[in-house]
Amino acid sequence: MRPQISFVIPCYNSEKTIESVVQEIIETVGDKNKYEIILVNDGSRDHVWKVISEMSSVNEHIVGINLSKNFGQHSAVLAGFHFCNGDYVVALDDDGQTPANQVYDLIFELEKGYDVVYARYPEAKKSLYRQLGSNLATKMSNYIFDIEKGQSFYTGSYFVAKKFIIDEMIKYENSFPYLGGLVLRTTRNIGYVDINHKERMEGKSGYKLGRLISLWINGFTAFSVKPLQFSTYFGFFTALIGFLYTMVIIIRKLFIPELETLIPYGWSSQTAIMLMLGGIILINMGLMGEYIGRIYVCINKSPQFVIKEIRGLRQIKVEASGRRNEDKQ
Repeated sequence: MRPQISFVIPCYNSEKTIESVVQEIIETVGDKNKYEIILVNDGSRDHVWKVISEMSSVNEHIVGINLSKNFGQHSAVLAGFHFCNGDYVVALDDDGQTPANQVYDLIFELEKGYDVVYARYPEAKKSLYRQLGSNLATKMSNYIFDIEKGQSFYTGSYFVAKKFIIDEMIKYENSFPYLGGLVLRTTRNIGYVDINHKERMEGKSGYKLGRLISLWINGFTAFSVKPLQFSTYFGFFTALIGFLYTMVIIIRKLFIPELETLIPYGWSSQTAIMLMLGGIILINMGLMGEYIGRIYVCINKSPQFVIKEIRGLRQIKVEASGRRNEDKQ
C-alpha cells in the first residue's frame, strides 16, 4: 500500500508565491500517492489567507489554518503537524526556494531506513548573514546535543519525516519551539539529499537578524543548560586570571619594589578591566535572566500557537480533533 504524504507549509506574506508552490506539489505527486497540503497562515500582513481559503474551497487535498497572530515559523510548522494524517510528513517553505519537485528524492532516501531526511543545498541562494546563521545553527545543535567529534547533523526547513517522529515532536508544548532540537532529541537516524536551492520568486526573507538571534536563543535555552555551564566555566577562568594577577602584584611588591616606580598606574587600564569584568557579569546575569524569563512564560502556559480559523473539506474533522486535545488538557 502506497504511503500517504502530508505537506506542511508555513505561510508569511506569500500571497504571490504560495499558489505556485502548491501547484508544483500537485504536479509532482499526481496520482503516485494520496496526499494532503496543510497551509498555515502565520499572521501575514498581506492577503495570503484569502488565497489559501480560495484554494482550500476548490481542492479537497488542501487545508488552511489561520493563526491569530504571528507566532514564528517553527510554531506555525508545529501547528500544521498537529493535523497531519500522512505516513510521511514533508515540511517546506512558501517562497518557492525549496523545490517541491524534488520531494521524491527525499522520500526515496527516507525509505532506505532513515527516520528523517533533510534537503541539503550545495549552492544555497541565501544572503551572507543567512548562510552564516545556518552554519551557526548547525554547530549550535551539534554542541547542545553532544554530537560526537567527526559527526555533524545539519537541520533545515525542508525535510521529510516518518509519522512517529512528528507524533513525538508535537508532544512539546512549551512556548519556544526549535524544530531542529525536537528532531535531534527524538532520533539520530538522519539522512541527507543534495538538492538545488532556487532563487526566491518574490520579495525578501522574513528572517531578519533579530529573528535569527531569537531562533538561536530558542535552540540554546530550550533543550540544554550548557550555556549556563559555559558561563560558569568562563567565570572561573576570569576569576583564576584575576587571582594569578593578584599574586604577581604581591610578589612584585615584596621582591621587586623598585619596579613599582616604573609602572604607571593609569585610569584607562583600570577602567578597561572594570568594563571587561562588568560586561562578563552582565552577560551571565542576562543569560540567567533569559532562562528564568522563559520558565516564567512556560509556567503561565503562554500558547505555542492559537488557531483562529480552519478552512477545507476536513474542517469538521480537524476541529473535532482540536476539541479532543483541549479535553485532554
